[in-house]
Parts: sequence; C-alpha cells; structure tokens
Amino acid sequence: MESIKIVFMGTPQFSVPILEGLIDNYNVVGVVTQPDKIVGKNKKPSFTPVKECALKNNIKVFQPDKIKNDFKNILDLHPDIIITCAYGQMIPNEILEYPKYGCINVHASLLPKLRGGAPIHHAIIDGYDKTGVTIMYMVQKMDAGDIISSKEIKINEDDNVGKLHDKLSLLGKELLLETLPNIINGNISRTPQNEEEVTYAWNIKREEEIIDFNKTSRQVFNHIRGLNPFPGAYSTLDGKVLKIYESKIGNSKGKIPGEIIEIYKDGIGVSTLDGEIILTQIKPFGKKLMSVKDYLNGIKDKESLISKRFDDYEEIKRNI
Repeated sequence: MESIKIVFMGTPQFSVPILEGLIDNYNVVGVVTQPDKIVGKNKKPSFTPVKECALKNNIKVFQPDKIKNDFKNILDLHPDIIITCAYGQMIPNEILEYPKYGCINVHASLLPKLRGGAPIHHAIIDGYDKTGVTIMYMVQKMDAGDIISSKEIKINEDDNVGKLHDKLSLLGKELLLETLPNIINGNISRTPQNEEEVTYAWNIKREEEIIDFNKTSRQVFNHIRGLNPFPGAYSTLDGKVLKIYESKIGNSKGKIPGEIIEIYKDGIGVSTLDGEIILTQIKPFGKKLMSVKDYLNGIKDKESLISKRFDDYEEIKRNI
C-alpha cells in the first residue's frame, strides 16, 4: 500500500498533521496548495503551512491561481488517489475522475451537518454539543459526496475554536490513516448524504464577528468562544473597538442588553437578553491581549463603568 502515489491538496495549519501522517506512512508525490500571499512592508511572500510542510519533506509543490484552468502538472504525477483537506478551491471534474481510488476529502464536521469553510467556528457558535470529522468522496458540489467514514467528538464547555481546531486536526489524521487501507482494499461502503439534514457553515464575515448582546447569555458565550482565538469577537464601547476572547455566564440581570451592570475582581458583567455575560479576557483598541482583572487594575474609578453601554449591534454593523 505504501507504494501507491498520493497527491495531497490543502492549505491551512489544520491540514498539516493530516499531511504529516500521510508522509510518514505513504508515498506523497505532490502537494497542491493556495498561492503565496504577499505581506509586510518588504512585500515578502508568505507560504501556506501546507507548503512549508511539503518543502521540509522535499515534496513537489503546485500553487495554481485557478485549479480549474491549471491542473496538468497534477495529473502528470499519475496519482492513484487524491486527498484534500481545507484546500480552498473547487476541484474540476478532470481531476476528480482521474485517480484509480478516487478523490477523497477530510472535512471537519459530521456531514451532512456544517458543509462549508468554517465548520469548527459554527459548531461552537451554533451551540452544537458534538462535532467530528468525515471522510467522503468528492463531487462537483460543496461537501456533498458520499460518506466513507466519520468519527465524532464531544464539544466541551471550555472548548474554543482554537482548542477544537487542534483536536479535530488530530482526529482527522487518525481517521484518515484508519480509512485509507479500506479504500485501497475496496473494503468500504458509500453512504449518500441526507439532503434534508444539511446545514451550512459559511466562512466568517466581518459583521459576524460583532457581539449582539440582545441575544441570550448562552448565545453570546458561544459566539465569543466560537471566534477565539481567530478572528476574535468584538463590540465597541464609547466608539472604540474592544475585542473579547473569553467570558462566562453570570447570575445577575439587567434591563438593557449591552449595559455594564456589575464590576467583579476578574470580570465585567454585561446585560444580555436573559441575564448576564461576564467578560474575562479582552483586547482594548491599541493594546495587547489581557485579562479583565489587569484591565480593571488600570482604571482608578472602576464604578464609572457601571451603566455604560456597549454600542448598538446594528449601528456597529452599519459602520463597518
């Protein structure tokens, strides 16, 4: 099995452990990833995490701007199977129909739930109590192919998108290495997805980062941890952006959602639709990430914060 030729397609850090697992156990003949980004004042190219991993292991790298128009070099490697994980472009039929063992995808949700580019964020934001990884055959429709295998994981109360990202990445590696021998030996079943159970997890937009205190405390709590540490949830206070990374659900209750109702040793209590959310880790505009305890230590008159109100959600959205 180790002699089969694999082409791997992926881009972000999530895909790296999965690629490393393939490199350690199989013959990866090529890697396809998104084009380099030009960053900084010196305009130096920034490699994707998958490209860095491939170069470290002396594997050929291809970075087509549009893979639908530029795929000959990939097929020239004569892959027996193509494996994708968070690549970031739709794969044309010419590639999907080429490999002997097909094209498969490692997706970070329990399909058909949470199709799309941000399934880990949305699993937390949308209040799921579990999620997982699915391996499926690829088709010309986003995350809609037949399911080969899946594995679930519980979402814990202290999970944020960063923690869950790392857990699912390792789970994806484990599941792929369990599943690949069965694909190669033909010892699998294909399960079509139930279209009636489909939900979507679109990439996070800037307006979705804004905290809406008119929602329940649980919804606000899930929103904050579902964007921690990337890209970060935020609101504005006195017109200045305040990024919020950690919180906990409180017991107090105010009348106006978004109003500061309590000052604690380690947190700021803010009124929500049904109660209170206590902010515990923040990044004020122009400052570093800090605990709210440290933030409050820098304010002489802490009680002056009481009754201040975070700016209206709809108003912030209009000013993006």
